Amino acid sequence: MEPLVIVTHDGTFHTDDVFACATVSLAFSDREIEIVRSRDEEVIQSGDIVFDVGGIYDIETLRFDHHQKGGADTRDNGIPYASFGLVWRQFGVELAGSIDNAQFIDEQLVQGIDGADNGVVNKVADNGVYSYSVIDAISALRPTWEEDELSIDEAFMQAVNMAVNILERMIKHSQAYSHARELLENAYEESADKTIIDIGKEYPGWYEVMSSYPEPLYVLYERSDGTWGAKAVRVTPAEFASRKPFPENWTGLRDEELQAVTGVPDAIFCHNGGFLIAAKSREGALTLAQKAVVL
Repeated sequence: MEPLVIVTHDGTFHTDDVFACATVSLAFSDREIEIVRSRDEEVIQSGDIVFDVGGIYDIETLRFDHHQKGGADTRDNGIPYASFGLVWRQFGVELAGSIDNAQFIDEQLVQGIDGADNGVVNKVADNGVYSYSVIDAISALRPTWEEDELSIDEAFMQAVNMAVNILERMIKHSQAYSHARELLENAYEESADKTIIDIGKEYPGWYEVMSSYPEPLYVLYERSDGTWGAKAVRVTPAEFASRKPFPENWTGLRDEELQAVTGVPDAIFCHNGGFLIAAKSREGALTLAQKAVVL
């Protein structure tokens, strides 16, 4: 079988074309792939899959550019598609295993890259602190003007390999997150007391799921060291504020002091922020949560 020829532009690479290449590489992992970086029109025409160059967006011919007049397409939230987003929209559901998983990755990773590439998302430093992003990490792999030993094409492949690893891990996380949501929703449905939900372990996204229901105030879970914790449910997933923080006279206390004020003999500590409390046993953590509900 002939290699699958993937064509993108040459010269300086960006996070958009790097991740588009990573996505195609994963989507056709069972094929031998030849990656060609060129702006030559004949080379572009000869490609089996072309992205970020060529001026065409056409699913039928597997052309995924967004630089043509009018761009390619725009999401409902106003973020235009760049080539990464176009390629992910084509292959993401199959790679991630479901529409929900693919959408999770689009929201967590793809949209930020597409928005930056189209000039509609700009990361601004807050109070002088700059948050390093995946875009910065990919950019750091480009050769500097002082380096001759590393070619731009070699650097591009290093960046693609990094992007492949990131995408593989994002896919794993999206699938685990989806499974966690199912378990959390089941925990809510099966709980007799809707104010305190025993979720078993601290699953990712628990605050989003529990915040979507009106009743939960606390979740109960086993901690990695075998002790048990109770956490306050957030007002909304986007806010850190709790619906009902643990009592102020508990916060910051540990061991004997906390045990004395709560009457729970195996209480361990209560976080200063009032959103977390812990005990040595499930019964202890549950009792703490039950007391907090009525205080």
